[in-house]
Amino acid sequence: MNIPNHRLITIAILLSLSCKKVIQVDLNNASPQVVITGEVTNTTGPYQVSISRTVNFSDLNQFPPVANALVIIADNKGLTDTLTTTTPGIYTTHPGWQGAPGTTYTLHVTIDSATYSASSTMPNPVPLDSVGFEDDARFRKTRLQAVPYFQDPSGIHNFYYFTETINGVPRNRDFIFDDRLSDGKYIHQPLKDDSTRLQVGDNLLLSMSCIDSAVYSYLNTLQQNTNPSQAQSTAPSNPNTNLSGGALGYFNAHTIQYKQVFVH
Repeated sequence: MNIPNHRLITIAILLSLSCKKVIQVDLNNASPQVVITGEVTNTTGPYQVSISRTVNFSDLNQFPPVANALVIIADNKGLTDTLTTTTPGIYTTHPGWQGAPGTTYTLHVTIDSATYSASSTMPNPVPLDSVGFEDDARFRKTRLQAVPYFQDPSGIHNFYYFTETINGVPRNRDFIFDDRLSDGKYIHQPLKDDSTRLQVGDNLLLSMSCIDSAVYSYLNTLQQNTNPSQAQSTAPSNPNTNLSGGALGYFNAHTIQYKQVFVH
């Protein structure tokens, strides 16, 4: 659904993978909306679900947490966990959880009489072999860029998500990639980011996640909304969330792995 070209508000929501995401949504005389983000990974939990509400355009960007929600995560193998509140608006699974590739996880949230749900299937992991670096000389400026190297499995449509943490500081920029044009190839994909200035000697922690198609669609729409060059030609739209019930945000079952290297 396209958003009318009038007053918009920028809503920052915490994405557990690493950083803040931005949703563009029309809130001109609109009722507050629920924002839900959560994940399950192939690393040991506990995992968290964040729930808050949007605010009016004229209000400060302080999004009130939602308390007293019933939050349940279940898988397709019979495991069910009712999450507990750790801080206002943050709901946490019990210790001992560890997600498994090939498993479908479903999130159920009940707030008063409203219900929201989403399902996400964790893909099989694709090993990240190494991280290299190359120069990018666009716009008469030379910038160092990280380049992950990995073998894409043949015959499977894969979706990838990368984040960077430089000298302990997470970058507010993420990278998504699908293998539509490179199925089965050995991939070395530069992470192009005009705002990131890698320097020789920097400590880079690179994360690589395998995500499902619905999460990729959400992140792709989100990226289009927040990319200045694309925003000039395309009207902002609500990201393609996998949540039902009218909530913003998304639920993500994904694998994740890390490589820590010094920039050279």
